[in-house]
Amino acid sequence: MVAALSESLLDAAKRPAFLADAVEVLNAEVSDKGGASGLAVKGGYAAVKKISPSIVPDLLDSLAPKLVAQLEPFWQEFAANGGGSFADLLTGKSDEVAEALLVVTDERANASTRPALQKVYSSMRNSAKKHVIEALPRVGELIQRHAN
Repeated sequence: MVAALSESLLDAAKRPAFLADAVEVLNAEVSDKGGASGLAVKGGYAAVKKISPSIVPDLLDSLAPKLVAQLEPFWQEFAANGGGSFADLLTGKSDEVAEALLVVTDERANASTRPALQKVYSSMRNSAKKHVIEALPRVGELIQRHAN
C-alpha cells in the first residue's frame, strides 16, 4: 500500500515546502482569474490578506490536515490504478473532489469568529465550486510532486 498523504506531505520535514508551494498555487489560481467573477475573487482575496499578511499561509497550515484527509481516498485510488497523473484523476472526478474539499472550508468558515472572513467567504461561496474545479490540475500536480 502506498504511504498516506498525511505522511508524505505533512511530516515535519516536508510540510514547510509543501505549504509554501500550496500558497504559490493559490496565488497563481487567484491571479489567473478573469472577468467579473475573477474581479470578485481577487477582491475577496485581497480583503482577506489585508486582515493579516500571514492569514493565507496560516489558514492553509491549519486546513492542510483536513484537506489532505479529504484527498486521501482519491490518492489511494490513483496509486491503485498504477500512476499516471493525479491531476487527471482529480479532474475526472472534479465534482466529487470539489465537494469533498469544500466541506473543509465550509466548516471552517462557519466556525470562524471573524465576521469579516465569514462575510467574504459567504459572498464567494456560490462560485467556489467552479473555482475549486478550475484549480484541480494545479492541486493534483502539487500533491503528486510532493507525495513522491
